[in-house]
Amino acid sequence: MSESAITITNLTKRFDDITALENLNLEIGWGELFGILGPNGAGKSTTVNILNTLLEPTEGSAIVDGHDVVFDSTGVREVIGVCPQEPAYYRFLSGKENITLMGDMHLVPKDILEERIKTMVEKIGMEDHINRRAKDYSGGMIRRVSMLMALINDPKIALLDEPTVAMDPKSRRAVWEFIRELKGQGKTIILTTHYMEEAQELCDRVAIIDEGKLIALGSPLELMRENHSKNLEEVFLKITGKKLREAV
Repeated sequence: MSESAITITNLTKRFDDITALENLNLEIGWGELFGILGPNGAGKSTTVNILNTLLEPTEGSAIVDGHDVVFDSTGVREVIGVCPQEPAYYRFLSGKENITLMGDMHLVPKDILEERIKTMVEKIGMEDHINRRAKDYSGGMIRRVSMLMALINDPKIALLDEPTVAMDPKSRRAVWEFIRELKGQGKTIILTTHYMEEAQELCDRVAIIDEGKLIALGSPLELMRENHSKNLEEVFLKITGKKLREAV
């Protein structure tokens, strides 16, 4: 096991004349629940997509459990689970069939796979819906199934890109508890979210990114104290100059 779960050094990503990330530096420890916050277009998903090897950086490097995302992408994929911003699933399969397919792709033994699916489905409150076709799911249900697809291989590092979008408050709380349990199992979790209360509730540390640049880093409590703010949403407003509703 490498010293840090993730090491990001001078990470830069350009698309033609747009700089999505500029000289990002982060060190994320094992077992840490780390939040990446920022308005739309800030570079959150770009960071996640570099970490999961879908994008290559223009400059700099990202090391995931000792594996370089460019030169050892296979090694990276073996230790991560990814819940993407845009869920990928088969509409005419049931939720359970989608999760099972992902487990089969990861060569999870059948008996372990069945037990793992049963346990995780119960934890996120999908027991009554898991055998329905995915095309009939609400947006929140799709997000929950996508999250289980990402975690069915029991990864060391979970990349959760806005996992609770479109969820009702009850479902969101169930997912929060599930994420806490993952952290309790020692997993390293990267969480991007537009919900400041979610980051404040769950994260050990957060990075706030705006226009591709890191503008704040620390625990939610540290950032609130430094910015004389009562919550992370107020911190966000002070340092980005943007209200949360303007940022999404």
